[in-house]
Amino acid sequence: MAVHDHHTAKVNGITIHYLTAGDQARPAVVLLHGFTQTSHMWTKDVIPALAEHHFVIAPDLRGSGDSAKPADGYDKRTLASDVYEVVRSLGIQEVLLVGHDFGAAVAYAYAAEHRSEVAKLVIYEMLMPGFGYEDALGSHPFAEDGLGRQIWHLAFHDAPHAIQEFLIRGRERRYLDFYWDTFAYDPRAVSESERAEYARGYQGPGGLNALKYYQMHWVDAEHNREYAKQPLEMPVLAYGGSAFSAGMVETGMRALATNVEGGIIPDCGHWLTAEKPEFIVRQLLHFLDDAGSRGSDAASAAVSA
Repeated sequence: MAVHDHHTAKVNGITIHYLTAGDQARPAVVLLHGFTQTSHMWTKDVIPALAEHHFVIAPDLRGSGDSAKPADGYDKRTLASDVYEVVRSLGIQEVLLVGHDFGAAVAYAYAAEHRSEVAKLVIYEMLMPGFGYEDALGSHPFAEDGLGRQIWHLAFHDAPHAIQEFLIRGRERRYLDFYWDTFAYDPRAVSESERAEYARGYQGPGGLNALKYYQMHWVDAEHNREYAKQPLEMPVLAYGGSAFSAGMVETGMRALATNVEGGIIPDCGHWLTAEKPEFIVRQLLHFLDDAGSRGSDAASAAVSA
């Protein structure tokens, strides 16, 4: 099993913590987490599998995990710039990008800003601001997920005067447990050890600045509408869990890119690396391999394994 290493980089005036694994001479894959999680989400299954054939980079986004938690800079264009500068600090130009939740929104901004430097893009469980996100935010009554549960938290996290931080502070673990329990197909999927590690990254000074991932959606939508004037041309894989975003992820990305394949992950909610790790690993090995990291026979073997 591949072992990951911990690093930090000073970029855009802040410190970003990131993991690496594998041989840096191989094609680089960047893995981006979303809200309630950190780079730790990739460590159990995805990083060990990908590191056999790629150089893997998995940052904690600004505001999460062991990265800095400043008061500003949470629009996805700025978050993408943080990640881009980490990649460039390693002397890497072209990457394969994988993002989940808000990490997928960051991955889209990265790909749109640096089109010639992204070979492939994977979007998991995210509707982009300006292209589906607001449909869930502005519905009355609230929009529903793949199991009919109401999606209310987008509006709550966007509330003014930091009232949500006042209500959550000191109860971060209990609050995050709600999402891991409720937005999963199987509420037991996210383990206790994972929950403890994620919660650690959202507690303490600045830990709730990650709520600003949500609060910048109007700025993000404006940026995305600008990007969409020139659709992405690199191959894009877009999937949602059957018990959460389902087919909306693929549908949303078809408005933003010309070469999209995707669908629905069966019996899966929002926390796909915890709920369906084998499916995700096989899918990533198959999709990313065509960029030249391995031969087609090896890719077929990985998918059928």
